[in-house]
Amino acid sequence: MSDDLVEVTEQEIDSGHLIASVSSSTSGAIVLFLGTVRDHSEGRAGVTHLEYEAYGGVAEAKITEIVAEVRSDWPDVDRIAAVHRIGSLGVGAISVGVAVSAPHRAEAFPAGQYLIDQLKRRVPIWKKEHWPGGAEWVREDH
Repeated sequence: MSDDLVEVTEQEIDSGHLIASVSSSTSGAIVLFLGTVRDHSEGRAGVTHLEYEAYGGVAEAKITEIVAEVRSDWPDVDRIAAVHRIGSLGVGAISVGVAVSAPHRAEAFPAGQYLIDQLKRRVPIWKKEHWPGGAEWVREDH
């Protein structure tokens, strides 16, 4: 659908923009998920920042494919937004945001969860964790 927002960007993710992009007069529910950079990861404390990389065209094409699956499985969904950030992000920064609007929450919640789960699992985006004394590329799937 042309009203959907799919983007991989170096710009900060604005949660208000995500909400506005999925708002419609037919929607009684909007589900928003924001993934943020935390100061630790599994087995590692002191993470200072993350560095994300993606092959933009491929990543956006995969997100578009997932959006189409959401539309197929939840046909009552009104609008969808999925944005992932790339570049260097400090602790607390929003790295990914998804929003789904639908007439009712019963469609919006599972559609939003599917969208973020599949985006994290299938979209080719890589993340490098930085901490005092080191850095390491890690799999971006959870």
